[in-house]
Amino acid sequence: MPSNYRNFRHSVPWLILLLETVFVISFYFVPSGGKTVIPTVSYADFQDVNHMMIFGFGFFLTFLRRYGFSSTGFNLLIIAFGVQCSILTESLLHLWDQREDEAVKRITKAAMSMTAVVISTAAVLGKANPVQLILMTIVEIIFFHMSKGINNAFLMVQDGVGMMHVLLFGAYFGLAVSSRFSEPSPRSEKKASTPKSDLFAMLGTLFLWVFWPSFNSVLFIEDRKKAIYNTYFALATSAVTAFALSVLTTKDGKLRMAHIHSAVLAGGVTVSYVADSIDYPWIAMILGLLASAIAILGSYSLERCWNPVLKIHDSAGVHFTFGLPGVLGALAQVVIFIIKRWNRGPRLGYYVMFHIGAFCVTISIALITGFITGLILNLKLFKTSPASKYFDDLFYWEFPHLAVGF
Repeated sequence: MPSNYRNFRHSVPWLILLLETVFVISFYFVPSGGKTVIPTVSYADFQDVNHMMIFGFGFFLTFLRRYGFSSTGFNLLIIAFGVQCSILTESLLHLWDQREDEAVKRITKAAMSMTAVVISTAAVLGKANPVQLILMTIVEIIFFHMSKGINNAFLMVQDGVGMMHVLLFGAYFGLAVSSRFSEPSPRSEKKASTPKSDLFAMLGTLFLWVFWPSFNSVLFIEDRKKAIYNTYFALATSAVTAFALSVLTTKDGKLRMAHIHSAVLAGGVTVSYVADSIDYPWIAMILGLLASAIAILGSYSLERCWNPVLKIHDSAGVHFTFGLPGVLGALAQVVIFIIKRWNRGPRLGYYVMFHIGAFCVTISIALITGFITGLILNLKLFKTSPASKYFDDLFYWEFPHLAVGF
């Protein structure tokens, strides 16, 4: 352990300082933001998204009994790095069209793009060390913006809808990366939760639940109120359904915190693709119900059948929390598009293929780049923490009050 600790200490600080120096120099050449008379994103909108990322996801990932410090601390670290990297990446990709967003909108979009990284981090929670997390953040942000740029430029996906692909991209990128990490011992007690850690994780879920309507609506201008309205009803229905199905699917007929922790958010994930185009709240409610059912039922099938076959250890269950509900939302987007434009004639199929293509491009790029990233991160150059130290704060954080273990 001492040699591994020195390796960690000698690599992380210098990597952080080097990357931050590069960011500072790079921002010298980045404009401060477009000047607009009427800003489309307010500071209050940015606050909602920022609270969701820092507080919501920070506490959402604290369910591991001995990994609470790392879950919240490393979440803040990668978001602080990732937002800077996201702004630089988007600025470089938009040089050709001379497009420049206002300053608040730019940083809001950067924070939203970090959702992909945080979700991917959840898939390898407790297994990836800080060096791997920082490198994964930079690589994933670059490839996510490339994926979004392809959808915007070639598949005519609107910017607001294109940003919602961040949920799908993060889930499947994280699963692909996780497939390259060694699985923890099935007898390991450190990957379990405690009532206290579950309570903190539920606090994160509550933050995410409260701020998800802002996340789904912040980039829309004309239909923002409709997006908020539909997102809330989808979240409400998914929460109610989660409580009902949790009781029905447990052997002793009691609520299971893991179900509530993940399934109550499924409605917000699913409706994110169609929040601005749903005309009736009952449609959003049906999507919320289906999303919650998929999240709870999917947790059984994926953990027992799918993940063991593919040798994937999904630490936080991102596949059934964000992946499958995201797929449902993408399919709902296609169905609603067909219903609304049924009388367009032969060109309807042409436009439908654009939506399906965007969905396929996002998942394909996420899986391919995630798999390659996982291979790179597991090179001996970056693998500083042994498998025996998975899910353990003690390898990274100081605990002066502990004499022996904790």
